[in-house]
Amino acid sequence: MPTSIEELFAHNREWSARMERERPGFFTGLVKQQAPRYMWIGCSDSRVPANQITGLEPGEVFVHRNVANIVVHSDLNALSAIQFAVEHLKVEDIMVVGHYGCAGVKAALEGKRIGLADNWIRHIQNVRDRHQIMLDALPQEVRADALCELNVAEQVINVAVSTVMIDAWSRGQKVNIHGWSFGVHDGLLQDLEISVDGTRPLDGIYKAAVQRIRYKWGKPSQGEPLNIEPRRARLPLEDAGDGEDSAQAS
Repeated sequence: MPTSIEELFAHNREWSARMERERPGFFTGLVKQQAPRYMWIGCSDSRVPANQITGLEPGEVFVHRNVANIVVHSDLNALSAIQFAVEHLKVEDIMVVGHYGCAGVKAALEGKRIGLADNWIRHIQNVRDRHQIMLDALPQEVRADALCELNVAEQVINVAVSTVMIDAWSRGQKVNIHGWSFGVHDGLLQDLEISVDGTRPLDGIYKAAVQRIRYKWGKPSQGEPLNIEPRRARLPLEDAGDGEDSAQAS
């Protein structure tokens, strides 16, 4: 591991020379290669590098990262990145990727104060509070992993109800949003089976995702109700005249 800033520059020069030696024209091609099919919304954790995990080359995945992979409608940074990816780069798939062992998720679960980031992590605490009964029923050692997945589900819906995606789907653009989680302990991605393409009601997708997470981490005792509060959200592409079935994003 480099021990000084100067070593980083030395390693960069070595890497550049090696790439050009092993793959002549690599950088010339890279100049023309900003046409990714994928967007990755992930955690800032240094152990979760998007390109290495997915085996994609530079230029093949557009990346936005922040603490605990959160997407909220007041974050113009995240929304601007999503808009650029969807409207200008024309990505086809957006992956919201959490990771097990996330310090932000763990702090939210335990109510631990860590500083200014407490205000940011409050969004995950809202997810925790919404599913408190479910989390309390799980073994303590798996609650953080379950909350990690619940947070991914929440952020998938948040991306889906953003004005960027509403506009994209309204004009017929095909973009899919997926929820994944990464295992730092084994290097593997897990598909959480929550995907949105703009054609189905979001409340049902969210509720099904929460049910899968609950049963994955600890089946309820016989006869115990699910106690799942749906994440009510509805796409404008759906019939607005459905009356009580329509919902607003929380």
